[in-house]
Amino acid sequence: MPRILDPADPYYIDNPGRVRAMQEVMHEQDIDVYLGSRIRTLSWITDAFCPWRSFIVVPAEGMPTLFTFIIDALRVSDETWLDEDHVRAYAPMGGMDQIGALADFITTELGLTKGRIGYETGMSTYTAEGNLTHYEYERLTEALPGFTFVNAHEIVDGLSIIKDQGTINRFRKASAIVDEGHRAAREALENGGYKGMTETVIAGIAALAMRRAGSVSEWNFAGLNEISSGYRTGLGACTPPTEKVIQGGEPLMLDFHAMFRLALGDHSHNYLIAPATRRQRWHADNFVELVRLVLDNYRAGATPSGLAQIMMDRAESLGCADFVVPGCEHGIGLFGDEWRIGAKNDGPVPYWTNPDHVYRENELVICAMQYACPAEGIGFRYENPVLILEDGCECLSRYPLAIEEIE
Repeated sequence: MPRILDPADPYYIDNPGRVRAMQEVMHEQDIDVYLGSRIRTLSWITDAFCPWRSFIVVPAEGMPTLFTFIIDALRVSDETWLDEDHVRAYAPMGGMDQIGALADFITTELGLTKGRIGYETGMSTYTAEGNLTHYEYERLTEALPGFTFVNAHEIVDGLSIIKDQGTINRFRKASAIVDEGHRAAREALENGGYKGMTETVIAGIAALAMRRAGSVSEWNFAGLNEISSGYRTGLGACTPPTEKVIQGGEPLMLDFHAMFRLALGDHSHNYLIAPATRRQRWHADNFVELVRLVLDNYRAGATPSGLAQIMMDRAESLGCADFVVPGCEHGIGLFGDEWRIGAKNDGPVPYWTNPDHVYRENELVICAMQYACPAEGIGFRYENPVLILEDGCECLSRYPLAIEEIE
């Protein structure tokens, strides 16, 4: 049976209200049906975990209907607020395939023979974005010849950019869960505990602690929990753990992820495994100063380009600008929304963040900073969801900002 929405729940989300807000914008744009295919859209509307290829049809009035792979339909129906009549299965059988099911629903059940269908397409560096594929588009336009298809993803992007209180509370909980992972990892590493330990083992120690604290998934598509030690810390921002053994005299980066009610926790913490050299400490101190500077400048009215300029100016004065990636953040939302910052595709490069996007109160982003010196086999990463406030920001992970030395 569907999940009952409870306004008294601190994690409550008014999903029917979200649908009504969508339908108001659809009316303004003369869109008769919205066909959602991106994971972010599915998460935002259904409030359920939809990992299989799925589609949601939002009519101009009334309830939306989800179409998901047959093996997962009953589970999704049990978790979402939508009733069982509005969660459908598709399967590789005559008339039940994705295209046939969608076309039949729009023409037969909605009773439409023509109109404008808003769909979702674009470009992303994010593997699982979920934009409608070229093949799906061709098949749907053939199956629905009386309709005009228009790219309409900015409807969902615009409505979802400012977070409601229930969503903010979910993110706070997800970040608190990640902090539990970091505490467990720190305890396991100290007093020589790191000796003989591999990157995969410390990832597992943190994952167990986070699961015990309530995480339902590591969610990340870049290798679940990302761990790098030694020279691997300087290789960039995608480091799934390996069987490399953590060694004394090396840096260590722990980037942990959690998911709570589709809200994503993401925090990176860095260490130096003793004995640390003076040069390693110089790199570490530079990075911590730059992170503090950026966090101090987040607020409503700030822009990505402004933050990046503040960071790079200070990096120049510290003599470490060559080691700093000239960007400070990436977008964040519910499961599936991990890429662009902002709601509109209005930047100088299509489907990349507009560097002059102006932050608003109750917007959420990941402060994501990368420091890499591969020639010296050292690098650091900082990621932390931040809630934009009128005169500052709230760092959702409360784990202390420092690069400690593990004895």
